[in-house]
Amino acid sequence: MADSPVKVWLDRDGRLLRLRLARPKANIIDAEMISALSKALQEYSVNTGLAAALLDAEGPHFSFGASVEEHLPDQCADMLKALHGLIVQMLENPAPILVAVRGQCLGGGLEVACAGGPIFVHGEARLGQPEIKLGVFAPAASCLLPERIGQIQAEDLLLSGRSISGEDAFRMGLASAVGEDPEGLALGWFDQHLAGTSASSLRFALRAARLQRVAGLKAKLVAVEELYLKGLMSTHDATEGLNAFIEKRPAEWKHN
Repeated sequence: MADSPVKVWLDRDGRLLRLRLARPKANIIDAEMISALSKALQEYSVNTGLAAALLDAEGPHFSFGASVEEHLPDQCADMLKALHGLIVQMLENPAPILVAVRGQCLGGGLEVACAGGPIFVHGEARLGQPEIKLGVFAPAASCLLPERIGQIQAEDLLLSGRSISGEDAFRMGLASAVGEDPEGLALGWFDQHLAGTSASSLRFALRAARLQRVAGLKAKLVAVEELYLKGLMSTHDATEGLNAFIEKRPAEWKHN
């Protein structure tokens, strides 16, 4: 569909599924974007000839993150269920998902990127989980970041809410490669390493490599989702921080 928030097509003689976030400049990971990504992955999951997928974005930025409005108490349960469903779907996708990032890649955008495989990043990109500055935390990133960059570095990003450059992401191990053309890097990696391989063998190799990882992450997502909905969202400060952001005013913390 022309008005879909995600552009979908096949590349590399049908071996590579292309997925492009197409709501620039922000490319917000809202309910519509999540649904479109999920639908595309589901539709092409039966394509046995695919060797990989490549997720990138239109415009100068990968994504400013999830919809803040959808984090409010009356919508956050549905939002988390949908986002975490997409995260699991990406983790269980039969073909590896490469991710190319430029510009801002924040919040839910970074969570989606981390649910893929190798991340190829522009050196001046900015990656971070700023949720704590809004009085909330990042459930999926709390599960995904520690396994990608280690507990100490993950807590640095999750607790500070700071953003790091693409160069820093590469040094930290969050990104697999850094350069001026992240999409070109991803395509080059596909051409060199995946294009000539058996798609069926890749599926088994990916499943074998992720057996324990996926099971552990699914259990963690359930736990952090419960902590978010039954713990965090019962506090004053969580709702205050979100409303303050939407209303463009300083938050008034009560620390409870």
